[in-house]
Amino acid sequence: MRQHLLSRNFKTVQIHPHSESNQSHNRREQGLEKLLSRLVRRIRRDELVRETTNQLREMLQVDRVVLYYFYGQWEGQVTFESLSSEEFSILGSTGPDDCFNDEYAALYLAGRVKAIADIELESMESCHRDFLRSLQVRANLVVPIVIPRGLWGLLIAHHCQGPHNWSQSNMEMMQTAAQTLATDRNILES
Repeated sequence: MRQHLLSRNFKTVQIHPHSESNQSHNRREQGLEKLLSRLVRRIRRDELVRETTNQLREMLQVDRVVLYYFYGQWEGQVTFESLSSEEFSILGSTGPDDCFNDEYAALYLAGRVKAIADIELESMESCHRDFLRSLQVRANLVVPIVIPRGLWGLLIAHHCQGPHNWSQSNMEMMQTAAQTLATDRNILES
């Protein structure tokens, strides 16, 4: 009888695989897995961009190669750079708001490649020339990185110490690099 009383006063608690505690644990675990996956993709993406800009700078023999990343509607900044000298650093620089407009964006979305051997001799908007001067640019080569969602960024080679004649192979090299970035899974998912 005593045993019967004890069993009536205590409830048996079983943890089921779908209990609230387990569901909460599973949600946390899934959240951590997603976070880790995003971090791995970001690290792989960053390493690819870093390798690409370094190789291009060395092969083109220029002072600077940068990635200008668009984080908003034609708003962006330099997020990666490869330099021949630290004095040429422009990391974090943003473009002049009044110069890069829908017209330029449409050209780059269509695949425009722009090569300027000497900014002092090229016909361009004065705001653009002033902006390039402020970055110590004397010659530049700009290639778009277009992904299915649109214009992801610009791959840009700058020569700062003087004019630089861009060959057809220079342009093709930059286009190939931009295409590699545009089709990389880690960039497409970023």
